[in-house]
Amino acid sequence: MRGDVGAIRLEGGVLADLYERHAGGALRLAYLLTGDPTLAEDLVQDAFVRVAGRLVQVRDPGGFEPYLRRTIVNLTRSHHRRRAVERRYLERQTGPAPIDPPDISAREALRRALMELPTRQRIAVVLRYYEDLSEAETASLMRCRPAAVKSLVSRATNGLRTTLGEDA
Repeated sequence: MRGDVGAIRLEGGVLADLYERHAGGALRLAYLLTGDPTLAEDLVQDAFVRVAGRLVQVRDPGGFEPYLRRTIVNLTRSHHRRRAVERRYLERQTGPAPIDPPDISAREALRRALMELPTRQRIAVVLRYYEDLSEAETASLMRCRPAAVKSLVSRATNGLRTTLGEDA
């Protein structure tokens, strides 16, 4: 029994160390994918809980960060799917939602335009430009081909240019 307690303490120490090293980047990624700091914190916490359950399966020490990143992307996708279902249901019940007045801040305008992109396009842009991942790394995380990442990023940037204007 004492050996099990020691193993739990050791694992908790490893997890605490991993959290200290990776939580900041994970929170930034989740925020860029969602645009909501509270939701981002919740997703990061959920991701660490899920990864903690599989910590033993991560054999490569360098494999933790990509595994955590993939978990955050998957949780974000799940969240957006659930929200889309909820939105469709509410629209059928109440009608169209009122439109927020436009914000004149360039940063806020970019954030809003990014949030209006389809989820896969937003994920591709955030991973490529904010996380500075290669097309191959982005494709691996999104579980698609690099050509699909190129297409998603191209469509997203065209959409952002249309929304924000050519100068953006």
